[in-house]
Amino acid sequence: MSARERLIEAARERILLTDGAFGTEIQNRKLTEADYRGDLRLSRDQKGNNDILALTRPDVVEAITRDYLAAGSDIVSTNTFSANTISQADYGAEHLVGDINRASASIARKAADAAEAADGRPRFVAGAIGPTNKTLSLSPNVNDPGYREIDFDGLKDVYLQQTEALLEGGADFILIETIFDTLNAKAGIVAAMEAGERLGRDVPLMISMTITDLSGRNLSGHTVEAFWYAVRHARPLTIGLNCSFGAQQLRPHVQTLAQNADTLIMAYPNAGLPNELGAYDELPEQTAAFVRGWAEQGLVNILGGCCGSTPAHIAAIAKAVQGVTPRSLPKVRTVTRLAGLEPMTIAA
Repeated sequence: MSARERLIEAARERILLTDGAFGTEIQNRKLTEADYRGDLRLSRDQKGNNDILALTRPDVVEAITRDYLAAGSDIVSTNTFSANTISQADYGAEHLVGDINRASASIARKAADAAEAADGRPRFVAGAIGPTNKTLSLSPNVNDPGYREIDFDGLKDVYLQQTEALLEGGADFILIETIFDTLNAKAGIVAAMEAGERLGRDVPLMISMTITDLSGRNLSGHTVEAFWYAVRHARPLTIGLNCSFGAQQLRPHVQTLAQNADTLIMAYPNAGLPNELGAYDELPEQTAAFVRGWAEQGLVNILGGCCGSTPAHIAAIAKAVQGVTPRSLPKVRTVTRLAGLEPMTIAA
């Protein structure tokens, strides 16, 4: 079976687990700038460039990945949230983007394969693609609403380079995550489709939106339901929400998506809201109790954690949802569904 088919089969049997945050775990290791830089001859300070650790401290990335697998993760993501030429330009490391993505995917692949060989349970690798710090829908210049820092084809090419390298490194899926701009997500979708055509293979997509306020919209203004209608043509393997808020605030928006999307729901909230110092105080047991409620209501197929979450959070979630029946896909009527900022349904 293909990776897509294997994941769908596993998701019929139980609620699956993805991993948690890499940033939190990397920060806990108190790395120095020399750790980030390694032997690379780069002109700028590299501290905080978490993605480059796949080249300079692969042992750190591997250890974190293995910790999440040991905690119960069925899916591990690559440490490549900012491994694109736009984000890496801040560090003068844009020429290393291909190497970073291939190396990170290879680390995740080896760890996932080792875990599967040990107990026979399928494990998967999601190649993580972040939103970059550019937006196609909004102008960064208040005096020129029509100005854009990048165009659609330019961003698509950025994503295409990253996507191809992740697939070469062994990723099963492409995870377009923390989507604050729906048009950015569409560029990522086109990139994945082009990569699949070039490679002559299926490239399953995992798509995850982030909400910027309690009204349930992303930065480009789309509601959760409108966002789904805007991307469902890509037939993603999973659709979901991540980051944004903690599980308490995210629940109604997960419910909306679960009622409308005829594919798997993957949700991975932050470990609560940050405190005044930017740290996350929500304990693993608290996060697990919140998302267990989601599971018992039949809202999710895959759970995990985002900012502030740790392997302990994933272990607690795994324990909390053990034995809970996974969400059944709804039977959605065939009608015309369109998306502006609000959803529009045309029914006879």
